[in-house]
Amino acid sequence: MKPTDFSIHMTQFLTHHLSAQRNLSPNTIKAYRDVFTLLLRYCRDQRGLALERLSLAQIDPALVEAFLDHLRDDRHISIQTRNHRLAAIHAFFRYVQSEVPERLLQCQRILAIPLQRTARPHVGYLSKEDLARLLAQPDMRSRAGRRNAVMLSVLYDTGARSQELVDISVGDVRLDAPAQVRLMGKGRKIRAVPLMDATVQLLRDHIRENGLDRPEHADQPLFQNRQGGRYTRSGLRYVLEHYVKALRRDHPEFTQSVSPHSLRHTKGMHLLQSGISLEIIRDFLGHADVKTTQIYARTNLEMKRRALVKVASDVPLPSMPSWQQNKSLLEWLRSL
Repeated sequence: MKPTDFSIHMTQFLTHHLSAQRNLSPNTIKAYRDVFTLLLRYCRDQRGLALERLSLAQIDPALVEAFLDHLRDDRHISIQTRNHRLAAIHAFFRYVQSEVPERLLQCQRILAIPLQRTARPHVGYLSKEDLARLLAQPDMRSRAGRRNAVMLSVLYDTGARSQELVDISVGDVRLDAPAQVRLMGKGRKIRAVPLMDATVQLLRDHIRENGLDRPEHADQPLFQNRQGGRYTRSGLRYVLEHYVKALRRDHPEFTQSVSPHSLRHTKGMHLLQSGISLEIIRDFLGHADVKTTQIYARTNLEMKRRALVKVASDVPLPSMPSWQQNKSLLEWLRSL
């Protein structure tokens, strides 16, 4: 059977365009792949289309909009995730319009499908007291507990994303002054993040205990699971959730939702509250634009506003006279 134009361009898009031309990371390419896996399953199961005969002409704006409705109504996908799915489809048809000019109008109509507006994201972060309680949960008497304590401490201290943390190899860590760790961020951008003295000591003990201090282990993962392999993002989330549940048992008043990204937000907020400028926080966290970093400033301003409201409610203010009781003023206004 002759390959369809859709299969040819989809293969070229995933295997060459994203990696060679746009230099996207393997994890980002996998995310694109997963979007089109969902789209193909929708075409097969909901539309009854034969995937081996699927052509570009069949992926029209009506089908894309119906696919987004399917994600919302049947799979109950959030607006943010649906926007991510649509952004991947936009990227593909942005590529197709330069490869297949006769499909330019179809591509532009799909590109015209707008992303849905979402509420401004809420920055969930931990207070210093709650963070200290969380980091104290691992059992330092066990080897796994010590590893988990170091892993969560590094996650907070570096402000790393989940994938950045699990990708750290032993050779990415420098413990001599100035101590730092090298992180591979989005877009394969590498940044060096300084480490606090307490974290340096934890890492030094962790590397020595696990026999990772020899030069031949430079490519080994810094944090290894039970099988000796590299941790996954889901594995990291599982470890964190285990200690969050333990924290809630000890402190039932703690009901805050916590994810690995919460520790990244926590680091950003703590840096801001310590007087660090947004530009330095942007570079520390690896944000491409300082506008992303401004979410911490907005959240911090909201904290100050709530504090002022609380103070104002405790201090009775004198009641102001109503301007409606001023008859001469009313008469003057009516004469205008």
